[in-house]
Amino acid sequence: MAGGGGSERRTRRGRSSRVAARTAAPLPSAEQLTPRRRIPTYELLDDVALEQLEAHADWILSEIGVEFRGDDEALALFRSAGAHVDGVRVRFEPGLARQLCSTAPRQFSMWGRDGRRIEIGGDHVLFTPTYGPPFVTDLDEGRRYATIDDFRNFVKLTWMSPWLAHGSGTVCEPVDVPVNKRHLDMVDAHLRWSAKPFMGAVTAPERAEDSIAMARIVFGAEFMETHCVIQGNVNVNSPLVWDATMSGALKAYARANQGCLISPFIIGGGMGPVTQPALVAQAHAEAMTGIALTQLVRPGSPMIYGNFLTTMDLRSGAPTFGTAESTLATYAIGQLARRLGLPFRCGGHYTASKVADAQAMQESADAMTPGLLAGANFILQAAGWLEGGLTLGYEKFVMDADRCGMLHRLIDGLSVDSNELGGEAFSEAGPGGNYLATAHTIANFETANFEATLCDTRSFEQWSEEGALDMAQRANQQWKQTLANYEPPPPLEGAVDRELQAFVEDRKSAVPDAWY
Repeated sequence: MAGGGGSERRTRRGRSSRVAARTAAPLPSAEQLTPRRRIPTYELLDDVALEQLEAHADWILSEIGVEFRGDDEALALFRSAGAHVDGVRVRFEPGLARQLCSTAPRQFSMWGRDGRRIEIGGDHVLFTPTYGPPFVTDLDEGRRYATIDDFRNFVKLTWMSPWLAHGSGTVCEPVDVPVNKRHLDMVDAHLRWSAKPFMGAVTAPERAEDSIAMARIVFGAEFMETHCVIQGNVNVNSPLVWDATMSGALKAYARANQGCLISPFIIGGGMGPVTQPALVAQAHAEAMTGIALTQLVRPGSPMIYGNFLTTMDLRSGAPTFGTAESTLATYAIGQLARRLGLPFRCGGHYTASKVADAQAMQESADAMTPGLLAGANFILQAAGWLEGGLTLGYEKFVMDADRCGMLHRLIDGLSVDSNELGGEAFSEAGPGGNYLATAHTIANFETANFEATLCDTRSFEQWSEEGALDMAQRANQQWKQTLANYEPPPPLEGAVDRELQAFVEDRKSAVPDAWY
């Protein structure tokens, strides 16, 4: 292409300036984006019980083993690391899987293209939207297949929320785009309409590679060698199986020094035993094998110990959420993650409800709160989840995001100092006095309490006069207003934008459309 050398030099200079800007720009601090947990985690089990669970996970790995199907490289890596490989079955001596996980960092940063940095691990907490629903729903049009326009809407809603620090990945599945090409449009949407860190494709190793390549166009290869900007959300094919699709995507992100959430997806009674301690040990074993593989590919690549473990209705076979049993399992897995020394991911505002009703919020609250108290650092599925993950709700999204704001305030805990004790207010108002007019109240009223945007505290008369709207109806108004007021991130630089568009067009034109 004529003049290409000059264009490449300008692009390299532009990338260098962006690298410098990312580390110096006066953006919100990591503390603001991922607040620190100042409330204690809930310790359900004592050391004896935790050691039993770890020993049982070791027993599963040594006696039963895990299969890596269609991935000769993974089998060779495990063989060289001392595991016993028999066909596609890999068995680990007790302690080996844990040892192989030890090079993964306890805490790491992720970067957005505008220089924002979020912290993952330690006592930091972040919330992300849903991942994966093929349907969307709202009060106006009801349940329908998701489109790429819906996908872009939710990327924009996430960008506009101060409570969602990460963009998730496949926020919904845009079924109007061919299966083998939709990852290109999704990654483009994350890079174009938001500047928050996000997840790329994992549905084929080459799609993971495309996602990483698109990120390199925007961030620069040099920057990504030492900074995590994109992740994959990788599920084990529970029980105890990795296929070449998932392990291939996992290796692609690890080689690029990018991150993954490695999450067993276990529904008790279907993909593992019905009893919770057995499921917890199975989840621990499965997660360690994925993390171990990443560290054999590239020691030190940033990984998150994930968990998606819930119960099922043993009469119907339907998954259930927010149950006492899944709550107890979440607490136990959080303790195991801390003993392993890795960032911990769990859900989420889970529900089986089809609409944003009382069932949805009850189940969502009962699923989310234990994850928070269990010590989760990365909470996926925090906004929008309906129908067991099949549907993403517009109203549910903003309702959940509003609650994430409340949870930000909860994890901040109580600070006991002279201002919080309010001595001057007591002195000014005295016995029987009115505290609303004190200098202390005036100085603190904006920050003393979290103000939920969707909760209605007006009188019955005021509420009636303005339409008697319930929360779902108010949420319907809010998501529309948010999209109408959308303020985009800084635009992509011209040369970078053109290169990104050309990459997408080239990849799409290289193969025919495939719808399966």
